[in-house]
Order: sequence, then C-alpha cells, then structure tokens
Amino acid sequence: MSEIPAKATESEDPAGRAVSGTGEPAADASDTSGGAVWQSSPPGSIYDYIRVASFSIGPDGLVDQWSLRAEQLFGIPAEQVLGRDPIQAFVTPDRRERGQRKMAEILDGREWTGVVPFRLPAPEGGRPPGTCQEGLAEVYVMPTRTEEGERAAVCIVVDVRTLRGIETDLAASQAIFGQSPFGFVLIDTDLRVRRANQRFASVFGGSVDDHRGRTVHDYLTSSEAERVVATLRRVLRTGESVTEMLVTGSVPGSNEKRHWSVNLYRVHSGSGRPIGVAWLGTDITRRRAAAREAAHARRNLALLNEAGARIGTTLDLETTARELLDVVVPGFCDFATVDLYQGLLSGDEAPPGLADGSAELRRVAHASAVADAPFQGAPAPVDLGAVHHYPFNSPYADALRTARSRTVPAGDGGLIQSTLAVPMVAHDTVVGLVQFSRTKGSEPFGERDRALAAELAARAAVCIDNARLYRREHERALILQRSLLPPGDPEASGLDIACRYLPGNAATEVGGDWFDVIALPGHRTALVVGDVMGRGLRAAVAMGELRTAVRTLALLDLEPAEVLSALDEIARGLGTPGGVQQATRTARQSRDADLSEVYLATCVYAVYDSVTRRCTFANAGHLPPVLVEPGESALMLDVPPGMPLGVGGEPFEEVEVELPEGSLLALYTDGLVESRDHPLDEGLQAFIGALRDPARPLEDVCDTVLNTLDTHHGEDDIALLMARVQGLPAESVGDWTLPREPRSVGRAREYARSQLLAWDLEPLVDTAELLVSELVTNALRYGEGEIRLRLLLDRTMVCEVWDAGLVQPRRRRARDTDEGGRGLQLVGLLSAAWGSRRTPHGKTVWFELPLPGDDTPLADPAEALLSLF
Repeated sequence: MSEIPAKATESEDPAGRAVSGTGEPAADASDTSGGAVWQSSPPGSIYDYIRVASFSIGPDGLVDQWSLRAEQLFGIPAEQVLGRDPIQAFVTPDRRERGQRKMAEILDGREWTGVVPFRLPAPEGGRPPGTCQEGLAEVYVMPTRTEEGERAAVCIVVDVRTLRGIETDLAASQAIFGQSPFGFVLIDTDLRVRRANQRFASVFGGSVDDHRGRTVHDYLTSSEAERVVATLRRVLRTGESVTEMLVTGSVPGSNEKRHWSVNLYRVHSGSGRPIGVAWLGTDITRRRAAAREAAHARRNLALLNEAGARIGTTLDLETTARELLDVVVPGFCDFATVDLYQGLLSGDEAPPGLADGSAELRRVAHASAVADAPFQGAPAPVDLGAVHHYPFNSPYADALRTARSRTVPAGDGGLIQSTLAVPMVAHDTVVGLVQFSRTKGSEPFGERDRALAAELAARAAVCIDNARLYRREHERALILQRSLLPPGDPEASGLDIACRYLPGNAATEVGGDWFDVIALPGHRTALVVGDVMGRGLRAAVAMGELRTAVRTLALLDLEPAEVLSALDEIARGLGTPGGVQQATRTARQSRDADLSEVYLATCVYAVYDSVTRRCTFANAGHLPPVLVEPGESALMLDVPPGMPLGVGGEPFEEVEVELPEGSLLALYTDGLVESRDHPLDEGLQAFIGALRDPARPLEDVCDTVLNTLDTHHGEDDIALLMARVQGLPAESVGDWTLPREPRSVGRAREYARSQLLAWDLEPLVDTAELLVSELVTNALRYGEGEIRLRLLLDRTMVCEVWDAGLVQPRRRRARDTDEGGRGLQLVGLLSAAWGSRRTPHGKTVWFELPLPGDDTPLADPAEALLSLF
C-alpha cells in the first residue's frame, strides 16, 4: 500500500495565488503531472496539527509497509519494523495474548477501532538497558486483500496525546470566545465577520449566526466605518496591534450615542499564515460619561480656584469686574459682560427700581473670545460704560427681580447659541448682572454650568460689594479728614504760610496725617504737623481727636513740651475704653502691654513769636523740621525726636531757634519722603535738594517739592506746611516798663494813647485807654514786681500787661451792691478777645482789639459800662 504524502506548506503571494514553501506558485487543483491529480489546500488545516501515520499488515500478520509518518510517530525506522510481528514489537507482554486474538479477527476480515497502548523500543545508547517508552495510539484497522486475494490489513494510527491536546485547546478557545464578557469578533481577510460571540450578538441583536458575513458598515456610520476599515487593513498588513481605539456608534432601536474601546490584533494559523483580525470591544459609554463628569468637575474646581486667586485683588469696582471676565473668558464662555447698578456705583444704599429689576445699570466690563465680534446677548448692543436698563418682561430683569439665574433664548442668525443671565448677589443684595454666552459650535450651558456660573458671580459680587463699601467708607473718611484740616490758606502774624495735603492713591485707605496753624495771643503762632500710625476711618477719627486736643491745649497757651505731654496722655486714652485714667493705670500695671491697641502718633509742635522771631520746637517721634536761611543750604534742625504719642513714660524736650528774616521753615509727614521703593534717607536728601531756591513764592516752592518728589510718594498721605518768616517791624511794637506805683496807671494810658495816635488808630484810643487802665490796676493790686506794657500792631492791635505774679486773673460776676469786681467783665465786653498765660517769670494778661474798617464793630465804652449795672 502506498504511503500518504505529507502536505507542503503554502501561503499566498500579494496577488492572492497559493505559494509553496519554496516560494513557487502552488499547483492549481486541476493541474496534472505524470497522470496523478494533486489536491492543493492552504496550510493551516487540521492535518497540520494531527500527526497521522499508516502502515500495513500482510497475510502472515507481519508488517509489510511502514510509512515515514509512522517512523516519526513511533520513532522507529522502517528497516527495524518491516517483517516483524507488530504485537511482539509494540504491545507489552501482559497484553500480547489479547492482541493476538484481535489480530486474528482483523485478518478474518473485521474492522476494528480502538486505543492501544504500545511500547517504543529504546534507541541505541538512548536509555539504560531494559527500559522502554510507553505510548498511546488510536488505531483504525481496515481489512483489505492482496493481489493474490489473500487477507491483509491497513492501519491508520493517530497519537492520542495530540488529539487530547487539540480537544483541550478547542474547548478552552470555545470557552474564552463564548463566555467572554466583552464583544469578541473574528474578522477574516475579506473584512467580514467570520465569528461573533454571544456578548456581541446581545448588543447588536440577533443570534450569533446572524452576524456571519457582515461588515463594519452594518454597525457604524459611513465615516466611522471607513476609519475602522482603514485600521483593520493596517493591522492585517503590518501585524501591529491597536489598543483602546475609540469607536462611536449606536445600537439597534436606540439613538443614544455609544462608545466602545476596541483592541485589534492579527490572528495566524498554526503555520503562521494570517487568517484575520480579532476584535475585542468594551462598552465605555458610562466610563466616558464619568470621565467627562470628572473633567467638568476638575475644570470647575480649577475655575473656582483661579477665581479665588484672581478676583478681588484690589478694592476697585471696575477692576474686580474685569478680573471676573479674565477668569471666565475663554475658559468657561466665549462672551461675557458685567452690569452694576448705577445707584450703587453712586453710593446709594438701595437704588430706586431695585425691587422690580428696572433700575439703571452701567456696563463696567466686557470680554470676548471672538475677535471683532459684537456681543449680541442683550436685546440691544450696549457700549462699555453706558447706562441702560432692561425691559421689565425680559429674562434679564426677571433674574434681577428674583435673584436667580435665567437662560436666555438665542436669537436667529446670530453667533450666540446659549446665554445665562446670572444676578450678582452679595449679602442678600443684588448688585448687578453677569451675562455668560457661548457661540454656536460650543456646548450649550447645562445645570452644572449654571451652578458654576452662579458661584463665580457670587464670589465676584462679594468682592464688588466689598469694594463698594470700601469706596463709600474711603470717601467718608476723606470727607472727615479734610473737614478737620485748616480751610483755605491759613494766615499767621509774621509768617507767610503755604500748605499741601495729598491723600494716598485710590488703592490705599485714608491715613491720619494732619497739619494746623493756630493763632496764639501776642501775635504768636503755633505750627503743628502730625501723623497717626495706621490707616482707615479709625486713624482719621483719632487724627481728628488729636487735632481738636491740640487746638484746645494751644488756647491754654501752654509750652510746646507741655502740649505734647498732654497729647501723649490723650493718645493713650484713645485706645482704652476707660479713657486716659484707665490707660495710665494699665500702663503702670504692665509696661509690656501690647501697644497695638494704643493709638500711636508722631507730632511736631512749634510756637513762633513774630516780635522776637524766635520759634520753640517740641518733637514726639516726628521727622525733624527743615530750615532754609537766606543764602544758605537747607538743613534739618536738631530737635530731640522724643517718643511717639501714646507710648508714654518719657518727657519731651524743647529747642528754641531764632529764625532770620526771610528764612523758610518746612514741616512735613513721612509720606513725602518715604515709600517702599525709596528709603527714608534718600527721600530726605531729595527733599532738601528741592529747597534750593526758597526765595520764590511759597506756592511755587510747594509745587516744586511735590513735583521733584513725585516718585517718592503716592502710597501714603502727604502733609506739607511751609512758612516764610516775616517778623513784626520795630515800629509795630511799643514796649514800656512801669514801676510798681499808682502813677503807673496814668503813664500806661499816656503811652497807649500816644502809640495809637502814632499808628493812626484814633478810634481805638478811648477803648484802649480804659482797658489798659484795668489791666495795669489789676497788676498793681494782685501782681508782683515791675509791670511791663506792650502794644503790638499787625492784623489786630494787641495789648499785653506783664508782671511777676503767678496768680492768674479770674473773671467773676459782681453783685449790684459791689463797688468793684467788674474790671475783667468790662475787658470781655469791649475787646475782641482777652486772656492770660504763664511766662517763665510770672504771667501776662492781654486783650485784642480789631482794627478800624474790619467787619467786627468796636463796642461803645459808655454802653458797656452801663450794661454792668
């Protein structure tokens, strides 16, 4: 019997023809060669996996033919088997008797199929003597006859182990393919479905067999199918796998868009020939939705985080509105506007029309992600900065009325596809409206976007409301601060005064800087410059209290050091609920108390006497005064700085300086010479350098100083007080010393009369004589030592009577029966002002009369005398 030839391994060339293992084209099925017909089949068939062998048994029961596959299966060459009894050669001794019976039956003409264990003889030198290899074969025995008519048999043998392996592999493959929870499809080289599992069929409908022969066009849209087909062809051509390819489509009976993650890899036969592409798909629609939700949540958190960092960096309304739009455009929307109530911008607490949403609004900010595209979200375009209002029935007005977001329908033919009108609510008050719009092609606003928009608007609203409240408080503080400063250009005897006050820039709070010019008796003037540490309304209020205290203390005609000592006590009382006494007790109990609760202030207080041109300075931690003498460079006066007001515990020192005629004195606060970018020493040198030409008009000098130091100020308030010395001329002063005797009263009247006539002040003679008599008489009665009479002429006429007594005169009301006690009452009735002050060697009593022609009328002495009775 002839041997079954082994198949030649074949594949396909690019043209699709069968190719043998040598690379030559395989013979066609109808090809003939030498009278034999050869069947050509592609490699990878079942015979490539199953090892099939054949041999034949002659009439004598001996092997007479042994195929090459038999040699490979049993490992025995033909020369060792031919002519031998197969039972004796392969069957173990304990099974030989039964084997012989079966062989007799076969040779009798019976077919037989069964599993036969066999023994493989050990190859020479392969195993120790006496050992053999056990095998298991499935044998198909078919009776036949020889040419002579004798009975023989043909045997076909298959290795059982190979069969069992194939069965196991098939079962495992079927389990994996059929039981997979993912859609599993095998696509052949023609890109048609060869096999699909139940999971795939359950998604797309029908049975597993219904999907055989279909293409991807049967499941996907045309464009998506073309993309997948191109990928399948690439996988077939290159063998490169594709992982997690996103495929989008829908399933029968539903319009819902579904998403699948698909893995593709090329599948080969046992011989290595590509037979198709495996498709493993997973439905990731929910996972995509969850990922999209997570991405939206991350974006929203990022926007909120950015809003918290970028919105409200300043206390300016317009800047805060622009910061909101910088955050949302283009990250959240394509267009956005901010409208604020005009009444709130003007400082009103509740603008009219707020309840029904029809109040006027002003557009303070606008942003667009589309270049040169007008915003069409409102009923009509509104220019930036324009004042407008929304119609009552519009969704914008409804959002303002209800304080809830509204969706605005998109107009036809415009760029806008979706708009949200979101009210800006802060502290239960609607302050304005924000519009967020998206153009066509963008995703419309959803509920999640609506909540985010409301949160962004609320954050901006709080910042805007804080800025509005700050602006209101800032303006009130400025009004308070300026109301406490000297009105207009102050005047002083013997001084030419010029002053400047500049508040800090709009981004800072008001400060506690102040200055004052106080007229003192005897044509003397108190010059004051101070600075309360800290900022805001409280600092401005503290400044006002200290300024009022300074004026009160100045009217008591105290020495500069005494004024600052009293101010120090007052400053400590400002920060303590119990006042000055409680502050003093607290300071005594603990010197280490926290000074942050105490109002600290610096102050320089100077008293200028226009007669002697002497100025007495006292300093409480303030910058030193600057003096410019004629023809000399500017210099800082060496005035002991002392401790700031409110610290307490240290006395203040005084320094007296004689000021030459025409010299320039400058008092200032630290805002003029100090800033974050310029140290104090640099600012002081720049200030001194700006006073090189002090002979010019004082107003020009002030402007030059501020222009020169422009880079040094702007962050803090600035107070600048400049005075040019112009002492009283000698002819405006009358000074006499009187002995302590009764005749001095008459001499005093004569001196006064003659001096007033010399000054051409005859209308004042009678009143002046009467009042001089009263003061000199009191000095003789109640005073001590010599009496000094001094008349001063400037803006008014002042009379001073000096003596060495320490008892201050006290005005009292005399009874009708009293013969005296009416002198000081008469002085008070006839003079414009009167008073007394202590001196280093006694006291001074003075009165002041207005000059003829002034608005203040002069009292008639006769009527004044009669009014006392």
